[in-house]
Amino acid sequence: MKRILYSMTLAGSLLFATSCEDKLDELLENPNAVNAQTASPDFLLNRIQLDYQDLWFSMSDDGERLTRIINQGSALYELAYAPTSKNFAWSTAYAGVLADIDFLLPLAEASNFQRHMGIAKTIKAMVLFDLVDTFGDVPFSEALDPANFNPNVDPGAQIYEAAFGLLNEAAAHFTANSAGNPNDYFYNRNYTRWVKFVNTLKLRYFLNKRLVDPSGSTAGINALIAENNMLGTGDDFVFRFGTTQADPDSRHPKFAGQYTAGGGDYQSTFYMWHLTEEKGFDDPRVRYYMYRQSLTNTSNPDEQECINQLPPPQYLVGQFIYCNPGTRGYWGRDHLDPDGIPPDGLRRTAYGTYPAGGRFDDNSAAPVNNPTLGAAGAGIHPIMLAANVDFMLAEAAITLGTTGNPKALMLSGITKQMNFVRAFALASAQGAAIRTFDPDDQFTRSRDNYLAFVGDRYDDAPNNTEKMNVIATEYWLSLYGSGVESYNLYRRTGMPLRMQPALEEIPGPFIRSFFYPLNYTVTNTNAPARTNLAEQVFWDNNPPSPWIY
Repeated sequence: MKRILYSMTLAGSLLFATSCEDKLDELLENPNAVNAQTASPDFLLNRIQLDYQDLWFSMSDDGERLTRIINQGSALYELAYAPTSKNFAWSTAYAGVLADIDFLLPLAEASNFQRHMGIAKTIKAMVLFDLVDTFGDVPFSEALDPANFNPNVDPGAQIYEAAFGLLNEAAAHFTANSAGNPNDYFYNRNYTRWVKFVNTLKLRYFLNKRLVDPSGSTAGINALIAENNMLGTGDDFVFRFGTTQADPDSRHPKFAGQYTAGGGDYQSTFYMWHLTEEKGFDDPRVRYYMYRQSLTNTSNPDEQECINQLPPPQYLVGQFIYCNPGTRGYWGRDHLDPDGIPPDGLRRTAYGTYPAGGRFDDNSAAPVNNPTLGAAGAGIHPIMLAANVDFMLAEAAITLGTTGNPKALMLSGITKQMNFVRAFALASAQGAAIRTFDPDDQFTRSRDNYLAFVGDRYDDAPNNTEKMNVIATEYWLSLYGSGVESYNLYRRTGMPLRMQPALEEIPGPFIRSFFYPLNYTVTNTNAPARTNLAEQVFWDNNPPSPWIY
């Protein structure tokens, strides 16, 4: 249900609303429009949840590209992320999700729909965290005031505190006596899991703030550990897609963008190298993450120009992988590769079963130009997994000294994420093919060998910086499809260390926060000017760029 009641962009913060104050308004009012008397809290909450997953995906996709999980095109960071690039995220956040939540909450409160309010406030907190993590200072206290066309920004630190307060309110709503049964696209009305998710968001809040408030973060994380009520196995917060191709298309957007006619995104050469070559053996997840359309590398420079070129000087000095990781057809692109699109749409490595709902790589090497292949798009957005909790606790333990053994927590995170990937894939339409190619005992051996290798690497690391790098690298490898977390991790820690650089020797500063969107800056006289992508969000007090690149 799209809102006819109001059409709003934060760019002007203009809100149009119907009114029944007098007879003229009654005559002018559209009888089919939604108003406070006819609006359904159920339909509003549906829209809020659907719009949030769109917003999350937009931000996650950017984060994956910046952290080399998938390829980032364009030669320079500034060209890759012009002010227009974030228009969608901004309008979805403000004119969509936040406006709908503000409209929903009084309706839900009047009907004692506590669960509606709990879900809505949790999502509102997530949106506020996401906005601050992406842009820094943004409008909040004046954002949805219909009388204020030019809202000022609030400090990111204050918005973080407001979002944390919303999490506390949401937890109370989930345990209060309630009327109504909302559609719940994430937990199917399991409010115990919603409380665990709220606590996990608190963990991330404290971890992001550890650089600016180490004592407060330490105390907050230890209190959450003692409470022992965060996401565990089976509590993963994911959005699930279907297989419908008609309007509306219910398939995972990565599948829909690649399996209809081929083409689509390039995978990251650097990430594929980590999954296939860096340890000397294949990561057990690589065939779930990615599907090769060719089992060999091309010898045709018209298909892949880099095979006849020398690596740039910074690659040679740093001994970075260039062009292809190995010889087995893992065909992607290097970081910030600005080349055009050759005829390789049915040759480049495609998305696999996890999380996009594509094909499991069983060496069949068939082209992905058929929308019925694989799991037909029935993928997920892995917004927050139980495994993430262990990785975050491992980081906290080694950097803050919070309760827990960093190595054990890291290995637990790897185990949970690998098991989750496998279980998701086995439950898909690819299950039979997977069991044939990668039976349970083989997968278990591969996983356990991987854990032993990483455990030894951690033990051999000479200091806490290198040990933290092992943790961060393994967290990064578990975040395929989840760029919101990888982008925060990279700015928070500067890890993984030794990331593949851009092809250009000077690509401009790494994006520590994004340009404000054009649809905000051109219509709001109080919009701050931002000309530098290296401006850091409030919790990122690490050295300025090129500390990371």
